[in-house]
Amino acid sequence: MKKDDETPFSYPVKVGHISANPVEVTISADAEERAGLAALWSILEVKALTATFEVRRWKRDGVRLKGRVTADIVQACVVTLDPVESHIDEPVDAIFVPEGSKLARLPVASETGEMLLDPDGPDAPEIFTGDTIDAGEVAAEHVALAIDPYPRRADVAFGGHIESTDKDDRKPSPFAVLKDWKKD
Repeated sequence: MKKDDETPFSYPVKVGHISANPVEVTISADAEERAGLAALWSILEVKALTATFEVRRWKRDGVRLKGRVTADIVQACVVTLDPVESHIDEPVDAIFVPEGSKLARLPVASETGEMLLDPDGPDAPEIFTGDTIDAGEVAAEHVALAIDPYPRRADVAFGGHIESTDKDDRKPSPFAVLKDWKKD
């Protein structure tokens, strides 16, 4: 994972301190971090964000974060702009390997040059530099991906508005310009 200075929610985990035995870590965002995440995600409010991870070694030099992230957020309704509350509960299973690790290589292409990837299979490991992984950033990424891009209150519908008619949707004939071409 690359580290940028604009991450409002951060919880660094030292890779060198991770043993073969799994360690459970629970992190929660404070008020300042929640306000920063709300601004980053362009939503009205982040009421709560909590993540529980089991941190363990993965293979020889990798690290695995597995657990759940939950959040309560408030967004603006796309129809009325009224506040809409949402609860997010997402599983997390992320694997990290150090830069230059053999485990970070992409799958080998076949003789035809095609890469065979399983879309339902596990994600490729993420690469980290240095000796830390940011568990807070992992939690924030999983919540951000679960946010509804078009939140709407349950009692609101898009009724009564028609974008176009069937006549507008019909493709014009390419010969329509020729109808007035030869008038005597």
